[in-house]
Amino acid sequence: MFEKFANIFRIPDLRRRVLFTLGILAVYRLGAHITTPGVNVQALQDFFQSQAGSSLGLVDLFSGGNLRSMTVFALGIMPYITASIIFQLLTVVYEPLAKLQKEGELGRRKITQWTRYMTVGLGIVQSAAIAIALRSSSGNMLLDHGIGFVFMTIITLTAGTTFVMWLGEQITERGIGNGMSLLIFAGIVVGLPRAIGNLYDTAKSQRFGAFTIPALAGLVFFMVAVVAFIVWVEQSERRIPVQYAKRIVGRRLMGGQSTHLPLKVNSGGVMPIIFAASVLSAPMLFGQASFVKNSAWLSSTFDALRPGEPWYELIYVVAIIFFAYFYISIVFRPDDIADNMRKYGGFIPGIRPGKRTSDFVNDILTRITMVGAIYLVVVAIIPQLLISGIHLNHLWLVGNWFEHMPLWVTQGLGFNFYFGGTSLLIVVGVAMDTVNQVESHLIMRHYEGFSPKSGRVRGRRAW
Repeated sequence: MFEKFANIFRIPDLRRRVLFTLGILAVYRLGAHITTPGVNVQALQDFFQSQAGSSLGLVDLFSGGNLRSMTVFALGIMPYITASIIFQLLTVVYEPLAKLQKEGELGRRKITQWTRYMTVGLGIVQSAAIAIALRSSSGNMLLDHGIGFVFMTIITLTAGTTFVMWLGEQITERGIGNGMSLLIFAGIVVGLPRAIGNLYDTAKSQRFGAFTIPALAGLVFFMVAVVAFIVWVEQSERRIPVQYAKRIVGRRLMGGQSTHLPLKVNSGGVMPIIFAASVLSAPMLFGQASFVKNSAWLSSTFDALRPGEPWYELIYVVAIIFFAYFYISIVFRPDDIADNMRKYGGFIPGIRPGKRTSDFVNDILTRITMVGAIYLVVVAIIPQLLISGIHLNHLWLVGNWFEHMPLWVTQGLGFNFYFGGTSLLIVVGVAMDTVNQVESHLIMRHYEGFSPKSGRVRGRRAW
C-alpha cells in the first residue's frame, strides 16, 4: 500500500495537483480563525452546542464549523450549492437555459458565470438574515447591537463566501477535482482530534460509571459498522443489460457488444439531506428572535420544530424522501437515456425502444430511489436519536401515553456523537470520489491503482 501511495509523487503532474490541493485547503483552514467583528464567540458556540444534531447544526457542519464561531467563512459553500441547485431547476423548466446548457463548453461557462453572480446575491441575503437574527436575539451573542454590525457582517460574510467559491473552483480546475466537496471534507475531518479528545475525557472521567468502557467500545464499533454500511450502499447499483445491434459504418462493422446501464441506489448522494436541512434551518435560526419569543403562538410553533420533537423528525424524514425523488428527477432523465440508446442502436432485451424503455428505466429508478431515501433517513436520524431522543411525550393529547417509556427513548443518551451519520456519509463519499480521481491519474500513466479491481499495469519503480 505504501508503494501505491508513493506512486502519487512519482508523477510530476499528479504531485503538483496534490500539493496544490493541500495548499488551498490550508488557506481555507486559516479563514476558520478570523472572526467577524462584533460577535461574542463563546456565547454563539454555547448556542450551537445546544443545537447539536439539529438542522442548524448540519448547516454549521457544511460550513466546516465556521458558523458557530462566526468567522469570515461562516456561510461556507452553502450559497454556491443553493445557486447551483436553482440553475439545475431552471434548466428543466426554462427552455432557453436548457438550450444554452446543450451548447457545450461555451454554454456551461455562461451558466457557471451566472451561478457565481447568484452566489454573491445569495451571500448578501443570507448574511443579512444572520445579522438581523443575531441583532434581534435576546441573548448576549453580540458585542455591538448597532446597525453598523449588520453592514459589516454583510460585507464580511459575502466576501468570505465568494473567496470560498473561488478556492473550490481552483481545486476543481488545478487540483485533484471535487473542490467544493473537499472543502466540506476538510471542515469535518479537522474536528477529528477534538472528537478523539472528547472520547478520551469521557473514558478518563468515567462518565457512565462501570458502563463507560463498554459504551465507548460499542460506539467505536457502531461507527465502523456505519462506515462499512455507507461504503456498501454507495457502491451498490442496479445494472440494466443493454445490447447494441450491429451496423455498418462505411466499410466497418460497428456495434454488436453487450453492456449495462448502471443505476446507483443513492444517486443523489448527500444532496437530499442538504435540501431538508435548508428547509428546517430557517425555523431554528429565526426561532431565537425576540419577536418570536414574545408571541405565545409563534413560540409554541417554533418549539415544536426543535430537534427531538416528533413534528421535527417527521418533517425531516418526509423532506429527505421528497428531495431524494426531487433531485433524481432533475439529474436523471429516462427519456434522454431512451433516445440516446435508440440513436446508437441500443436496446434492453425484452423491452421495445422508445417510450417502453423510458418507462422501464423510470420504474426501476423509482424503486431503488426509495431504497436510497430510506438509507439516507436511517443515516441522518440515528445520531439525532442518540443525542436527543424523540420526545413522544410532548405530543398533544396522546403525550401521556409515552410518559412511562425508557428515558433513553424520550430523552436520548445525551452523548456528543460528533461524527454523526451525515458527517460519515460526506467523509466516506468524498474520500471514495477523491481516491477514484487519483486512481484514474495513476492508471492513465501505467501505474497500479489502489483497489484490486483497478488492474495491474507494470510501471516504473525508480524515482
